[in-house]
Amino acid sequence: MASGTASRSEDEESLAGQKRASSQALGTIPKRRSSSRFIKRKKFDDELVESSLAKSSTRAKGASGVEPGRCSGSEPSSSEKKKVSKAPSTPVAPNPAPAPGLTKRVKKSKQPLQVTKDLGRWKPADDLLLINAVLQTNDLTSVHLGVKFSCRFTLREVQERWYALLYDPVISKLACQAMRQLHPEAIAAIQSKALFSKAEEQLLSKVGSTSQPTLETFQDLLHRHPDAFYLARTAKALQAHWQLMKQYYLLEDQTVQPLPKGDQVLNFSDAEDLIDDSKLKDMRDEVLEHELTVADRRQKREIRQLEQELHKWQVLVDSITGMSSPDFDNQTLAVLRGRMVRYLMRSREITLGRATKDNQIDVDLSLEGPAWKISRKQGVIKLKNNGDFFIANEGRRPIYIDGRPVLCGSKWRLSNNSVVEIASLRFVFLINQDLIALIRAEAAKITPQ
Repeated sequence: MASGTASRSEDEESLAGQKRASSQALGTIPKRRSSSRFIKRKKFDDELVESSLAKSSTRAKGASGVEPGRCSGSEPSSSEKKKVSKAPSTPVAPNPAPAPGLTKRVKKSKQPLQVTKDLGRWKPADDLLLINAVLQTNDLTSVHLGVKFSCRFTLREVQERWYALLYDPVISKLACQAMRQLHPEAIAAIQSKALFSKAEEQLLSKVGSTSQPTLETFQDLLHRHPDAFYLARTAKALQAHWQLMKQYYLLEDQTVQPLPKGDQVLNFSDAEDLIDDSKLKDMRDEVLEHELTVADRRQKREIRQLEQELHKWQVLVDSITGMSSPDFDNQTLAVLRGRMVRYLMRSREITLGRATKDNQIDVDLSLEGPAWKISRKQGVIKLKNNGDFFIANEGRRPIYIDGRPVLCGSKWRLSNNSVVEIASLRFVFLINQDLIALIRAEAAKITPQ
């Protein structure tokens, strides 16, 4: 045995020497020995999927049959371990079975997020407003300009929402469910904001501007044309829209004056504004200055007295919501209503104009809009004992009553629903008919005595 082992070791040494000599003769460097142990590291998600697929495929091969050169009880060699460790890094064809499930899972998770994102800004009230407005006007541009939504939308967003309600089954179903859950009072408020169609405005334009229509007139109009008007229209809503059309000269019997062609005609007030006061000679008069200072003190004293009595004679100003016409109380004689504010006339005489630090007036027209062309005391509205209202122009610019100019120093009778225009600011003068009727009755009793 000892001689056998010694001869075997000598044969191995001789074979190793021959290999070393042959490698030196060929000029090649022998391969460096490396460890056959597998270093464990963390795997990424894609490697986990590939390794699981690779393991399943190897298990299937092992179950079908064993390789002929390997026994069931023998351990794998180091080269086989390297092949097994390198197997996950080689590209393995993925099993087609789990891929559709993954894609379906991703689609299901993304779809509700997109729907909830679309429903975030568009409230059910906005959808109902959009549907009613499109059914009334058939024009998305008019809807974008005329409807006030809960937040500001662009024209493209309004178009996309309308097309989504028409053609997207998921969004339309969710929107219909949300609109059904609205309170009946909220639905009635939304329907009252519906835009007027062309047919409705055409019927309203036939009511004459010189006539004095009442609520019964518009109620009769509703009864005679039930198919033309929207189901939520009331006589008050028709009256308010007719007054707005009259204010902007949209009735059939109203005509808009054409602009002058060529060079604009310069009127006297505009020419007076162009005069440079610094170039005029200013002769100082001490007596006049003394009188002006005395008058100024007197006016300030009167202003202080009026401020103390302000709670009695103040003309109240409040914002107009545009939803309902102004309601009169027992103290309001008339209302001068504009687009932004309305002025309640509660005394027999009020002054119109532009308020300054030294000049306080009853009706400050600068609250309605740009009033730099309006005089500080533009006019006075008075109520006579017989119940008639008159406006007197005391400013430089003319006042237009239903398109008729009232020059400086002139006066004109105001009727109900008269359109008062002062330097591009338009107002509608509304009279409390019940209170004026009582005043006229009292005046009739006093006159025989």
